[in-house]
Amino acid sequence: MGVMGTVSLPFLGMVIVVLTQVTNMIVSKMAMSNGLSSFILVLYSNAISAVILLPLSLLFHRFFLLALIGCFAQIFGYAGVRYSSPTLGTAMLNLVPAFTFILAIICRMEKLDLKKSSSLAKSVGALVSVAGAFVVTFYKGPPIMFSSSFSYSSNQIFSSQSHWVLGGFLLADESLLASMWYILQATILKKHPAVLTITFFYCFFISIISLAISLVAERDPSAWRLKLDVGLLAVLYSAIVGNVIRISVCTWCVRRAGPLFCSMFKPLGIVFAFVMGIIFLGDALHLGRYG
Repeated sequence: MGVMGTVSLPFLGMVIVVLTQVTNMIVSKMAMSNGLSSFILVLYSNAISAVILLPLSLLFHRFFLLALIGCFAQIFGYAGVRYSSPTLGTAMLNLVPAFTFILAIICRMEKLDLKKSSSLAKSVGALVSVAGAFVVTFYKGPPIMFSSSFSYSSNQIFSSQSHWVLGGFLLADESLLASMWYILQATILKKHPAVLTITFFYCFFISIISLAISLVAERDPSAWRLKLDVGLLAVLYSAIVGNVIRISVCTWCVRRAGPLFCSMFKPLGIVFAFVMGIIFLGDALHLGRYG
């Protein structure tokens, strides 16, 4: 495969990853607004993902730490979206490139030389990402654009200001864990390049970890039952699109192009979130943030 194929395929792959992550946030927010527990969402979706990936995986590898980081990243992410909105969840993903760049320097995967324009650009980009995350969390300016299109119970989708900041902090924690996940995954892929095997055991161990957490956090038996509504849709969508497709493609892209390259695509989610928020959620665009 030529140079163009080496770059273009991971590029296309990461566009797909960000698109599936944004749509997964929206479907999950709709389900959680309808009463679905975020703990149950993580448990059921990853269990279904593991069942789907089981026939495709032949070798056993231990990736418990990778799954542990991913599990808490998902829990913080879903909790952050519950307290805020998919728009803020997408905006806070801008922290992932900054955190990944810092961790890559610490782990000696990247070299920091401010005399080089590339290193200087990455450093400035990291600072801008952090500043932008503070702006979208704490500042809500005047409305710039409204949507009159169909929305799914917009009063339920968007949270109050008191919960918005809490959601922002939870999503920042998710971004940090996601960056750690990228770095650890890149290290594992050097020795175990089997993408589907890694994805299967990642989902498998998350199912075990989230089961233990859910048994403690969700004492209500009714929270474990899925109905034929948006909750079931969110679990299936998160399992197939959010985990099987997104994690597999992302893992492949990390193997081909490295963790920092993949993390740089997170800001692309803003574009997808803006369009989908206007069309499906009746979102309003404000100076500073949405909602």
